[in-house]
Amino acid sequence: MIPTAPSHLSSAPALPWFRNQFPLALAPMAGVTDSVFRRLCKRLGADLLITEFVSAEGILHRNQRTRDMIAFLPEERPLGVQLFGADPAALADAARAVCDWVQPDFIDLNFGCPVNKVVCKNGGSALLRDQPLLARVARAVVHASPVPVTAKIRLGWDTASINAPANARLLAAEGIQAIAVHGRTKEQGYTGTADWDRIGQVVSAVSIPVIGNGDLDSPATVLQRRQQTGVAGAMFGRAAMASPWIFAQVRAALLGQPIPPDPTWAERWAFIRQHCRLEVQERGNETAVMTAMRARLMAYTRGHPGGKHLREQLQHIRTLAELDAIAAQHLATLPADTHPKEGQPAST
Repeated sequence: MIPTAPSHLSSAPALPWFRNQFPLALAPMAGVTDSVFRRLCKRLGADLLITEFVSAEGILHRNQRTRDMIAFLPEERPLGVQLFGADPAALADAARAVCDWVQPDFIDLNFGCPVNKVVCKNGGSALLRDQPLLARVARAVVHASPVPVTAKIRLGWDTASINAPANARLLAAEGIQAIAVHGRTKEQGYTGTADWDRIGQVVSAVSIPVIGNGDLDSPATVLQRRQQTGVAGAMFGRAAMASPWIFAQVRAALLGQPIPPDPTWAERWAFIRQHCRLEVQERGNETAVMTAMRARLMAYTRGHPGGKHLREQLQHIRTLAELDAIAAQHLATLPADTHPKEGQPAST
């Protein structure tokens, strides 16, 4: 039986994004989903955006780094700010402060991060094995927030303690209005294969929308997982990092329209260049930005012909001019206007 909502729940409006549609969400990823990348994904068809996770402590101190991480433009709506922590009162205060500060469309609670520096502070996935604390955190934030509250979870701490359906029921009972489920345990991190049968069990356990996350790398996979589990939406993480055009491709598949082909190599480089240029415009220091973008460039060039040599070059990049030179050199080795599947075999 699905628990009824207790009397302490806030009067925040219900989420409208699941009415008559299957929303495509960009997963919150530390060091990845900043405002520039979120806007690019939005233009490609992402429906829901979420900031990088920020700590309740950072919000309450209102430091500049936290301010930058939760800043967004109107075109990014609907957008949620993701919070993590383990102190119910601090998280409630942080939710109030965020809503007063930037007026997001929803607050998202991070109960899924497997990174040890978060877990060791009893945040992220650590709360999956402490259900009383999980409930207190959700209850405090729902009560404090004037906007809807959602949550992201994993299947459990490890394979011996998979408890996602129970945790989902608990969160729904506390007023969480939607749950994203990554189909791996904390112990798995990002290894192995996402277990979509378990995600389907969460869908069956609650009446609120469940968004599926994990190994969604093609339109066909999304359609298959939707039919298999009945999820109400899909969330993309690593696939969006490497191929953000997946949003446009999946949306076309959902609508029964022709699926846009993967960009040509030249189009990919143009997109990469646009992303880097926008980051430089946003932050101002070209060398610092391009140095910080190195890891992103590794993801973007995954599967490119001559990938190993490309990564060796990109590890030292410092300017847009250097990026242009690398792109020109790479494209000169390929047939003009070819798509990835038409060009040379990709090397890793």
